[in-house]
Amino acid sequence: SPPQYGIVLDAGSSHTAVFIYKWPADKENDTGVVSEHSMCDVEGPGISSYSSNPPAAGTSLVHCLNQALKDVPKEKHAGTPLYLGATAGMRLLKRGPSGSAGSGGSVKKTYPFDFRGAKILSGEEEGVFGWVTANYLLENFIKRGWLGEWIQPQKKTLGAMDFGGASTQITFETGDAIEDPRNEVMLKLYGQAYKVYTHSFLCYGRDQVLKRLLAKLLQAESYQATVSHPCWPRGYRKSLSLSSIYNSPCTEKERPSLALNTTITVVGTGNGSLCALHASKLFDFTTCSFSRCSFDGIFQPEVSGNFIAFSAFFYTVDFIQTVMGRTVRLPSDLKDAAETICATSWGELLQKAPELEKRLSDYCAVSMFVYLLTTKGYNFDNHSFPNIAFQKKAGETSIGWALGYMLNLTNMIPAEKPSSHRSMLYNYWVMLILLFVAAGLTSLATAVCLLRRS
Repeated sequence: SPPQYGIVLDAGSSHTAVFIYKWPADKENDTGVVSEHSMCDVEGPGISSYSSNPPAAGTSLVHCLNQALKDVPKEKHAGTPLYLGATAGMRLLKRGPSGSAGSGGSVKKTYPFDFRGAKILSGEEEGVFGWVTANYLLENFIKRGWLGEWIQPQKKTLGAMDFGGASTQITFETGDAIEDPRNEVMLKLYGQAYKVYTHSFLCYGRDQVLKRLLAKLLQAESYQATVSHPCWPRGYRKSLSLSSIYNSPCTEKERPSLALNTTITVVGTGNGSLCALHASKLFDFTTCSFSRCSFDGIFQPEVSGNFIAFSAFFYTVDFIQTVMGRTVRLPSDLKDAAETICATSWGELLQKAPELEKRLSDYCAVSMFVYLLTTKGYNFDNHSFPNIAFQKKAGETSIGWALGYMLNLTNMIPAEKPSSHRSMLYNYWVMLILLFVAAGLTSLATAVCLLRRS
């Protein structure tokens, strides 16, 4: 029978992506069969930047939704569910679910899909759905045997680390006590219970970290007309208006009394150790009212098992490996690579990767931040750091919260173990195979006896 389709609009803080998933229609609650059919990156910034003009957010989606009209067969349009999920960018706006209705409303009116509403995901939902996606795709919950039977692999689940534009999430299964109930999620999937630790750090996404770092530097240099930036490469300079730095809830506490249209010239000095010093001030490693913490007073049990680190974690490490030609196996490799990027001049960086010009100046800061976050923040060490795989996809499907979100809303991961008629079928197969084997052995024995006689 023809496949089914589902669409998720992943409205992140820095941009929106449209994911189209498909799966065979005749398999009820099947697993490992939902895959990414196609995806489309929406041009322009995230929908949270359209808060003063919501209809424009809807307009920005037109190209990708038209693509979806082509990718999903016409006769399937009306029955294809479409979900819009917004993340930390919208959480920062501190508005209710109506905050994303501007784009949702126009989607509903103009497109024939079954629009099922817009929602702002909590940080915990974002973390848990990302964890579900990764483990679902890697068949860690359950998988199909070659006879179509259900097998619960005796594999441990994988931890998930997401690094977006406005927030970062860490989620993993743990046997330890979770001392803060806000960080504990109990899940029941395919009859198995999972105790999962999760936390989302708002204002610790890539774009917000860069703003917070600038705010700290300006403060340290008393808002002079020219400020040096140790995380920017030598030979790179830029004039910034104060409004571009303090236009976020993540930096508003640091806002100076100067007029926001004031411009300041920022000059790169490319100093790795000074960059690390300033970046480490973005974390609070001292406050903790639990037996152990990651940072900012947040409880975290010891990291255990394998992890997959995606989104900007992947892009940062991929830059280090492909552009800088460095391997990242241990924390020291990450630190050395970050220092090397910081020590590379703007001209040299441009020669190495001209196509990345827009973000090139930020790789020193972001690499240093990823090093501090994973080692000093999450406490990965020489023993546990090699268990992190920096990956963007599992097979052909992107890892992120979108697939887990759709699986949850369409009830495609049942809480109970899948129905037994499959295993009945499986038992018949086993009987048949045993009969064939028995018949084969009998005829073989007969043939041997006849040969001996002759």
